[in-house]
Amino acid sequence: RGASLVLPSRGLLLAGEALTRTVEQYAVSHATLTPGVVAALPQEATMDSIRVLVVAGEAVTREVVQRWSAGRRFINAYGPTETTVWATQHECHDDRPGAPPIGRPIANARIYILDPHRQPVPIGVTGEIYIGGAGVARGYLNRPELTEERFLPDPFSAEPEARMYKTGDLGRWLPDGTIEYLGRNDQQVKIRGYRIELGEIEARLA
Repeated sequence: RGASLVLPSRGLLLAGEALTRTVEQYAVSHATLTPGVVAALPQEATMDSIRVLVVAGEAVTREVVQRWSAGRRFINAYGPTETTVWATQHECHDDRPGAPPIGRPIANARIYILDPHRQPVPIGVTGEIYIGGAGVARGYLNRPELTEERFLPDPFSAEPEARMYKTGDLGRWLPDGTIEYLGRNDQQVKIRGYRIELGEIEARLA
């Protein structure tokens, strides 16, 4: 449709005022940002030109939704890099209580919420999120052991070579068919969209 792609530098993303100036300069209409960047923008920032705002890379809070969903479409997207790159999305509205869900699977993605025996859990029961479908990557470069641990045969697919990715994320199906994200099953955290292994920090300090 003749749109232009604007790629701000990392420095601009960390400097809220510079980012908002870039949005205004190019009249950016659609943007993808991490919730941490959006939450850190100055209180006076509005980014009125943005009609569709997608947040991804870490969990989003209700406060961010309340501030930034008014007057535009606000999409909460979920999916690790290993599933290139989103697997679910949810359009958020500020009238919904609590943290927003991560939504439903996008086209060509499948979501399984499984128990420790890799069996599907009922609605409302917490399990680990597994992702199947066309976006699942081949594995980790030069990491065969980790690839074998995380990229598993998909027993729920009719395709014999299909695989699913074991995310390490916890979630549960809600009665309306959306998924609620409930954190990690290990000590990994995300800061500004970057994965941080707390155990590695502890080991280095020790």
